Amino acid sequence: MTSSGDDTAMAGSSSGTEDVERPADVDLPANLEDVRSALIEWYEADHREFPWRETEDPYAILVSEVMSQQTQLDRVRPAFEAFLEEWPTAAELAAADRSDVVGFWSTHSLGYNNRAKYLHEAARQVHEEYDGEFPRTPQELQELMGVGPYTANAVASFAFNAGDAVVDTNVKRVLYRAFDVPDSDDAFERVASLLLPDGRSRVWNNAMMELGGVACGTTPRCDEAGCPWREWCSAYETGDFTAPDVPTQPSFEGSRRQFRGRIVRLLGEQEEMELDALGHRIRVDYTPDGEHGRDWLRGLLADLSDDGLVEVRERTDRTVVRLRE
Repeated sequence: MTSSGDDTAMAGSSSGTEDVERPADVDLPANLEDVRSALIEWYEADHREFPWRETEDPYAILVSEVMSQQTQLDRVRPAFEAFLEEWPTAAELAAADRSDVVGFWSTHSLGYNNRAKYLHEAARQVHEEYDGEFPRTPQELQELMGVGPYTANAVASFAFNAGDAVVDTNVKRVLYRAFDVPDSDDAFERVASLLLPDGRSRVWNNAMMELGGVACGTTPRCDEAGCPWREWCSAYETGDFTAPDVPTQPSFEGSRRQFRGRIVRLLGEQEEMELDALGHRIRVDYTPDGEHGRDWLRGLLADLSDDGLVEVRERTDRTVVRLRE
């Protein structure tokens, strides 16, 4: 269980947000401290245990956040543990061959391979530009390769207790149902920031995501999970558990992303491959002059080349492909 660490502000103390103007389009409870205390107490009494919740190491937390993007947590756990066993520190990841890191990513089906590349580059930045010390604020963390506002805020929160409110799909669903927050990113950000207790971003953001993942999922489990917000929740009162619209992710099976992953995985096992040999290995219906032939394959390779992952070499009698070192 992750302790609140340097969470020095007590849940019942003034958070400094009571003087912030409340959104006119949201019906928040009168006493926000009761709302905050109820959620934190619920989370600290019992929550799912994940290895990234047992550490305040910013490197490990960054790895978990990058792996968790559009990947189910039950798949992330073994990959996370194996990754840290292979590269326990940012310095060791920085010294690794990129092809090994990308190969690991593909083998564990962790989604877009450029995330592995960016994670590798971020480790190099920390090692070379920051003398091995991670930046601590969301703004500074965004200077790292591939680290956007959400990931930067998560690392700042969970590693340094110095983040803003994290707003992911789970958090949006909770706020939409509990307090009738309009389905807009601006509204979600405003209300999430208002609810965040000063100095407690680590425990608060963990608790909010736990609430959305355990009690307020797609199928709500209000009573079974003992949701701490039932007395204030609009959805619980009305029985209307609709949720904000979530963009549908494209199917992975048969997608270009799937074939790009196959290419990287194969090249991780070979020094180089001839173009058509590669095509036949990644697709059973590959025909050089067909719909899924050389032009199609070159398009995939162009994407991977733009990401800095592969290089295509044109020789006199053939075309060969290899991972970029």
